[in-house]
Amino acid sequence: MAYLVKPGHRAPPVSAPVPVDPSLPRVCVIGAGSSGIAAAKALYSAGIPFDCFEKGSMIGGNWVYNNPNGQSACYETLEINTSCPRMAYSDFAMPADYPPYARHEQVHAYFESYVDHFGFRHTITFNTTVDDVRRESDGTWSVRTNGPTGKRVEIYDAVLVANGHHWDARWPEPAYPGAFTGTQIHAHDYRSREQLADRDVVVVGMGNSALDIAVEASKVARSTTLSVRRSQWVLRKMLFGRAADQVALPGWMPWWVTSARLRLGAVASGSLTRYGFPRPTHKPGQSHPVQSEQLRARLDAGAIVPRPAIDRFNGDTVVFTDGTSTRADLIVWATGYRVSFPFLDPDLIRARDNDLPLWKRTVHPDLPGLYFIGLLQPVGAVMPLAEAQCAWITDILTGRYVPPVDAQIRRQMAREHNRNKRQFYTSPRHTMEVDFDHYLWDLSRECKQGARRARATHLSPLR
Repeated sequence: MAYLVKPGHRAPPVSAPVPVDPSLPRVCVIGAGSSGIAAAKALYSAGIPFDCFEKGSMIGGNWVYNNPNGQSACYETLEINTSCPRMAYSDFAMPADYPPYARHEQVHAYFESYVDHFGFRHTITFNTTVDDVRRESDGTWSVRTNGPTGKRVEIYDAVLVANGHHWDARWPEPAYPGAFTGTQIHAHDYRSREQLADRDVVVVGMGNSALDIAVEASKVARSTTLSVRRSQWVLRKMLFGRAADQVALPGWMPWWVTSARLRLGAVASGSLTRYGFPRPTHKPGQSHPVQSEQLRARLDAGAIVPRPAIDRFNGDTVVFTDGTSTRADLIVWATGYRVSFPFLDPDLIRARDNDLPLWKRTVHPDLPGLYFIGLLQPVGAVMPLAEAQCAWITDILTGRYVPPVDAQIRRQMAREHNRNKRQFYTSPRHTMEVDFDHYLWDLSRECKQGARRARATHLSPLR
C-alpha cells in the first residue's frame, strides 16, 4: 500500500446525521486534535454511540497557535514536515492551493473543514477535562470529567486515548553543574521570534523544533548558538523543485528500502560537517528525519554558531564540552517530550522512558477496551495512521473484525516492538517510531485477516 492522497480527492459531504445504533458499544474519545477528530469521524460514520471530550474550546490540538487548552507547542513559523498529500486524511485532500508544506494556520483550517464536511462537530464536548479513567470489575471503563456543567462520571465500553505526546515537556536530567543567571524555557513554551529578539540565545537540541527556533533566533537575536549533543542528518524539504517525500513506496517493501531513500536524501542535501558539526554516529534512516530549508543559509551567513553539548554553567556563561564558551541570557531547551496519561493510574499503565509496547501501536493486550490513537512517531505524518487505527477500531467494535488468539497478539507485539527499536538508535524519541508506508500496509493486511476470521465466526454452527 502506497499512501499519497490525490489533489482534490474528497468524499461527498455528509448531508444528514448518521443514526446511532444503541446496540453497539459506547465509546469515550479523549482529545480533539488530529487523532481525536479522526476517531470521532470514524465512530460517527459507523453509528457507534460516543462522547469526545476536548480540554480547550477548539479542535486541532498541537496545530492551534496559542491553543486555549494550554497543551499546544505550536509556534508562529511552524509548518508541516510531511508534504500535504502525504499528511491528508485518505478521503479529504488538502486544498490544491496550499504550498507543498502547509503552515500551521492552514493545517488548522483544514481540520476545521474536515469536521464540518463530515458533520460531526456536535459530537465534541469542549472545555472539558478528563480527570480519571479506570477499569471496572466488569470490564467497562468509568470516566470522570470536569466541564461547564460540573463533574460527571460516565461508564463506557471502550476508551480511545488521543491526548497527544508533544505536550509534557522533558527537561534535561540531571541538571547541568553550575548556575545559569539568564532565562530558560522549553521549546514547548516558544511562540514567536519576539521572545528571542536582542538576546544571546543558546538553543539545545537538533530536532526539527530546535532547528526552526535557531533559524528564527539567527534573524533577530544578538547571537545564536546551537548546542548539539548528538549530530543529525539534516534533510532538505525540497529536492529538484518538489517536496522530497513525494515518492510513495509500496508498504510491503523492507525497511532497508526506506532507509536507502533517506540516505539518498541526506547525500543530496549535503553534509553539515563543513560548518563544524560532527559527522552523525548513525546512518540516515536510523533516526527520526530532521529537515530544514533555511539552516544551511544561516550557517553560511555565520548567524548560527554550532557547539557541542553543554558541560556547565557559570552565571551568564555557558561552557561546552570542547572547552569553548559563550555568553547567554536565554536558553531554549528543545529536548523533547514525555509520553504521559494524567488521567490513567500509573499502576495501570505508564510509559517509562517513553517506552510503551503496544500491538500495532494501538492495543495493550492486558487492557481490553483501551485503545491508543496516534501514539506513534512515523517516518511521515501521524494523521493517516491515526485514521487507519480508527477504522480498525470501528471494525472491532462493530464485530466486522475478530483478532487472532492472545498468544499470537503478544508474539507479534514483541517482535514488532523489538524490530522497530533495532531500526533506530536507542533514544526516548525512537520508542514509538514506525515506517509510515509499511505500517499502513501491515495494518490493512491485519484488518483483512480479521475480517475473514469474523466471517468464519459468524458462519460457524456453534454461534
